[in-house]
Amino acid sequence: MRHVPIIMPQLGESIAEATVVNLLIKVGDTVAADQDIIEVETNKATMNVSSPCAGKVNKVLVKLNESYAVGATLGYLEVTKEVADRLGMSEPQPSAPSNGNDTEVVERTIEARRNVEPTVRGLPVPVHAAGASYMSPRMKARMNELGLHAADLAGIAGSGAAGRVTIQDFEKFISNLEKHRLTGASSMRVAVADAMRRSWTRPIATVGLPTPLDAVLAHRKSNALKPGPALYSLRALALALAEDSAPAGRLVGNKIVHPPAIDVGFAVEVTDGVLVPVLRNADKKPLNDMAVRYNELVELARQRRLPNDATGGSIATVTNFGTFGLTFATPIPLPEQTLVLGLGAGRKVPRWDEKQGQFVPVTEANLTLSFDHRVLDGGAAGRLLARIAQLLQSPETL
Repeated sequence: MRHVPIIMPQLGESIAEATVVNLLIKVGDTVAADQDIIEVETNKATMNVSSPCAGKVNKVLVKLNESYAVGATLGYLEVTKEVADRLGMSEPQPSAPSNGNDTEVVERTIEARRNVEPTVRGLPVPVHAAGASYMSPRMKARMNELGLHAADLAGIAGSGAAGRVTIQDFEKFISNLEKHRLTGASSMRVAVADAMRRSWTRPIATVGLPTPLDAVLAHRKSNALKPGPALYSLRALALALAEDSAPAGRLVGNKIVHPPAIDVGFAVEVTDGVLVPVLRNADKKPLNDMAVRYNELVELARQRRLPNDATGGSIATVTNFGTFGLTFATPIPLPEQTLVLGLGAGRKVPRWDEKQGQFVPVTEANLTLSFDHRVLDGGAAGRLLARIAQLLQSPETL
């Protein structure tokens, strides 16, 4: 007879370990190939470990509610010579357990938990056994009780296996907080924090492009309504998305969900947070038609009196971080959005003029586009940003 190890599989690209929550078999049971035999919980879901082949359960090396790293040996199956030959194990395995070497088997299992290599190859970043992001069911329950999230553990040094934060580490951290000055966070700050936490579960990237604003500033000077640069940028973004709405789509499963309308929001700083009023059908209304409504919504946002029809449902946001004197930033899209367009502060810089054959002073600002990298790649994001910059050079058409 031969013995085949039951190995903790790679249950996802970012999964380094899993906790055994249920044993679906016992020693002596006969199992079929791919039969679910152990139920485990990761920081993402509850999953099953299946049998690598048909055989009889010879040993179970795991305990309930303990965590085991990817690649760890969870037990052994006793299989026939034919099954072993099919698996390429024609010779008796030196690691096969026997009644006399249980201690050695357990020691090898513990060592596998310490030094583990991912079973999935070719990942851009290998998955190691540092499971500091893993939370046990007990830890999750305690954090839910206190209304905390995983991000709140970022400042805790873990003392558990592979640097994992244990429940003891967590309780020590909570008790030490009482020694510091504590103030209550406003509901606005908590809401912003929750939105950003949910946004950051996605791969967010940013591209930037220095863009001349002289044409926009000249047009604004001659316009009685004096629309701000952010509104020009919003209108340019809306027109660019009207040409191709896919960059503002959302990835749901294996489908890109295109937006039903080009409704674009803009960020307004308020006390202890940010509100995002929305201009509906921004691709269908000329700049001047939106200017009055834009100014109204800015004032209503500062008073926290936004009407229901001016909140939610937008497909992208424009933020003018240049009002704070910033020249470059990487804003984060809202959880329900794929894009956020940023506008930096304008600066006088020399720019080469081909017609004059010399450098001339221009007012230039950085445009940034932060995006959900699952929906958009760098090239597509760059082309969208270039189109927005191009539209800003002809403000009379906005």
